[in-house]
Amino acid sequence: MGSRIAAHFANAGVPAILLDVDAAAVKRGIESAVKSKAFFDSSAQALVTPGSFEDLPQCDWILEAVTENLAVKRELLARIVRKPGAIVSTNTSGIPLAAISKGFPAEFRQHFLGTHFFNPPRYLHLLELIRGAETLPAVADFVKDFAQRRLGKGVVECKDTPNFIGNRIGSFVGSLVQKLTVEDDYTIEEVDLLTGPLIGLPKSASYRLLDIVGIDVWAHVTKNLGESEMTPFLAELVNRGWLGDKTGQGCYKKLPSGEILAIDWKTLEYHPVQKPKFPSTEAALNIPNLADRLRFLVAAQDRAGHFIRTLLHGTVEYSRAKLPEIAYAAEDIDKAMRWGYNWTLGPFEIEAALAGKPEPPQIAIKQNPGASLKDLGDDVVLVEFHSKMNALGEDALAIIHDALSSSARGIVIGNYGANFSAGANLLQVLLAAQDEEWDELAAAVNRFQQTNLAIKYSPIPVVAAPFNLTLGGAAEVALHSARVQASAELYMGLVEVGVGLIPGAGGCKEMLVRNPATAFEIIGYAKTSTSARDAFNIGYLRPRDAVSMNPDTLIDDAKAAALHLARDYAQPIPAPQIPTADLERMKLGLYIGRQGDFISAYDAVIGEKLAHVLSGGGKPTASEQQLLDLEREAFLSLCGRRETQQRIQHMLKTGKALRN
Repeated sequence: MGSRIAAHFANAGVPAILLDVDAAAVKRGIESAVKSKAFFDSSAQALVTPGSFEDLPQCDWILEAVTENLAVKRELLARIVRKPGAIVSTNTSGIPLAAISKGFPAEFRQHFLGTHFFNPPRYLHLLELIRGAETLPAVADFVKDFAQRRLGKGVVECKDTPNFIGNRIGSFVGSLVQKLTVEDDYTIEEVDLLTGPLIGLPKSASYRLLDIVGIDVWAHVTKNLGESEMTPFLAELVNRGWLGDKTGQGCYKKLPSGEILAIDWKTLEYHPVQKPKFPSTEAALNIPNLADRLRFLVAAQDRAGHFIRTLLHGTVEYSRAKLPEIAYAAEDIDKAMRWGYNWTLGPFEIEAALAGKPEPPQIAIKQNPGASLKDLGDDVVLVEFHSKMNALGEDALAIIHDALSSSARGIVIGNYGANFSAGANLLQVLLAAQDEEWDELAAAVNRFQQTNLAIKYSPIPVVAAPFNLTLGGAAEVALHSARVQASAELYMGLVEVGVGLIPGAGGCKEMLVRNPATAFEIIGYAKTSTSARDAFNIGYLRPRDAVSMNPDTLIDDAKAAALHLARDYAQPIPAPQIPTADLERMKLGLYIGRQGDFISAYDAVIGEKLAHVLSGGGKPTASEQQLLDLEREAFLSLCGRRETQQRIQHMLKTGKALRN
């Protein structure tokens, strides 16, 4: 855990010295952090260096993240020699600070606090901050501000009680799930169906989550809280050393063949995973709105309804009862569970959903089923996508044009959903191609192209605020914006070849503008960034673009960028000609890729189309419109191919690319 925390400091550009029992352990920790993708890229890795106790007096912040053992923590902290005023924090997940710091000097206690990072620190937004009884307000305030602003964390202040907020509620929910499993005789697979995305919880659900975090870790958390006994069958798994993923088996077991087995908690024997079905859950899958779905499931009279009803009401009641003890406000419990456990709704938000309380109205200037135009204040407007996966269709393009024709000083394109956008609406493309509606499809592609040109040459500065998935057409929108204010977690890519296409809304053109020498490889291999920093490395982001570490401030940061640009913004002037890529070099790359079996035969067909576009039809330069015409022609011709339609169908059905 220490190496992963150090990695996240490095991601924020903050050098970190990493200590462990010896140099070999430090090396293993850094290697583990690299393997788990805790670093944004290799440049961040260089900011974490091995250290020793002799290095501590130069440090401004010393963060302890050793095993959850009170004696071990106290012994280690007693060895620390620090400069006056240096902050010391513990990453304890639940040991009260008062017990850790008891008997230490007053100056130490004044600069000591709890900073519980949830694992993995890069991906889980929550940081629980716990002030000790003697922690100086200025110390805690500094850490809170630094964690939010530089580290990008969602900080929730907790009272100094066992397991704090996240693990306190999480422990209760886990214990209640296990109690219901045994008392009402549900299988492992049934429980994981009922406690996953169906009710707004992660795919890891309950028992899969135990395997991920370690059943022994769960045993420790349960013991630390002391509110319930560990379920006997889980205790037996610990006795047998079946601790989950780290030992190869736990609640589930993966065979060398790849087959997944689930355990029968009564016999502790494994069997092939069986997909459970309940009448209510089958019907609930057709209810997209989570609040509506929860109300439907809680009212259901089958075994699924009983389980979910008991679980949700129990969670709400426990959270209500423990609120005064563990938190300063109900919303802090909701934030802790959303940010630390990836719940879609926190306990009190679930309570509101079950009561049918309406969400606060969203005031929009204009809206349609796919997007909205909203007022951000200071004459800046927001184009917000809100279709399924924020897929881009005619609705979204219409709202973009509304924004461009407004009297706003600045435009932000972003949203508050789970992802910026998965790209163009593939289903619409597929249906048009299957029905051979070529004129309509050509017109739709042209509208997308012209919309992106309008973004690029708008007299109003447009700032895109991409985050998480930003694929295909969504990446093209960002590429045409005057500035990009990206979230640190940005998975951006021109991935059209995966569905048998090439970028058709100006993506080829824009990558040529950025670097003709790399455009073919980037698009041809559908390179997708692993972070915003990686997006700079690839070329999707430019030096003038910026990054927000904290996703909570992304839209505000984008608004500030738009206002900054608006001060003296000059409408861009189109370049008369754009240098194109070397056609023969691209053909050679295709030949090598095919001979080495790095690409399929149909990949080569797509590559030939892409090479034709990027070479400007074999010319050294081309105008923007000429390149757009070539893009559109190639896009449409590929849509007519059976192999492309197969790829689109496979992506829509499975979410994965087909290599045909």
